[in-house]
Amino acid sequence: MLLLLAVAPARAQNAKAEAPIPAATLALMAAKGTGAASPVLFRAYKKESEIEVWKRGPSGYVHIKTFPICRWSGQLGPKRANGDRQTPEGFYAVPKRQMNPNSRYYLSFDIGYPNAFDRAHGGTGSAVMVHGVCSSMGCFAMTDRAAGELYAIARDALNGGQAAFQFQSYPFRMSAENMARHRADPNYAFWRQLKEGSDRFEATGEELQVSVAGGRYVFAPSKDPAKEAAAATRRAAEEARIAGLVEDGSPAVRTTYSDGGQHAFWASLITKGVPVGEISRPEALAYAGQEVVVIAGHRRPAPIPEAVWTAALAPGRPMADWRLAGFVPIYERVPDRFGWAGAYADSLPRLVAAELAKRDRSGSAPGLLAAAEGL
Repeated sequence: MLLLLAVAPARAQNAKAEAPIPAATLALMAAKGTGAASPVLFRAYKKESEIEVWKRGPSGYVHIKTFPICRWSGQLGPKRANGDRQTPEGFYAVPKRQMNPNSRYYLSFDIGYPNAFDRAHGGTGSAVMVHGVCSSMGCFAMTDRAAGELYAIARDALNGGQAAFQFQSYPFRMSAENMARHRADPNYAFWRQLKEGSDRFEATGEELQVSVAGGRYVFAPSKDPAKEAAAATRRAAEEARIAGLVEDGSPAVRTTYSDGGQHAFWASLITKGVPVGEISRPEALAYAGQEVVVIAGHRRPAPIPEAVWTAALAPGRPMADWRLAGFVPIYERVPDRFGWAGAYADSLPRLVAAELAKRDRSGSAPGLLAAAEGL
């Protein structure tokens, strides 16, 4: 009898760890040309409180589904020390040995903090997990059902031959808009490194090949020249978009938390009285995601549409006679018989036109443009 009592909990634990991936999720995989045994990676976003599942398909990794995080703790920014309650940010690897079927929080896997980057910056701590229940001390707490499905997805990929799956953890979705808004945060330089990896993944659809050099994340180029070109193009476009948003007056904020956050899905269920089990520091969730404006936003004045000012200056309109003394618009001037206008802005287009005409005739450039530089 004592032997049976001891075996029963072990069987129950094994049943949890061996539960199949739900049929609906397998159907999502099949619809995108992938399956349970194909390689997987996860992408976590703290501010949005979500974990995405990506599986490798015929042309690269494809998004399968998104799980709401029930609880994460700390602030936006990386984990630095044991006991700081920070949920980590960065790029991590999870081999089979980090899967924990005997977790006290239903099922779990260790994301691999601290990695080489964390250690290079003096990071301490261990056992940062994705696990069940809704209680976090630096972990990604998912509730039992979600943790069970994530565990099954990871387990089948590892059993299918993947040596380790990648876990990408971000402070927020790494859009140009979010980067511009958080440009005054002390973690901004670190987040730029994370965005470089995020942009590369989204441009190539390939798992990131990550290393650390000089205390920075370094990403190996794609072996596919077309994908590498796509990564460079996306990176340049995103940098330009961030700069444009700042120039256009995007405000800069810092997002503060009493102690981490929670997805609105779970918050809504809780307010309706739906039980979700143990919740760590529920009082702190009332002060989650408070934005403090560091640089006030402003709008750059929009240019007056051409149709407006041309109509205002048309003959017979009130502004038609509003001219400075002695000003004669170029279209009303008497052409110089030598073909030269008096101002640099007027003369240069004529010189360019003349030069291009000579090129058309002779195929060479005798230097008229060079002479124009002295005007």
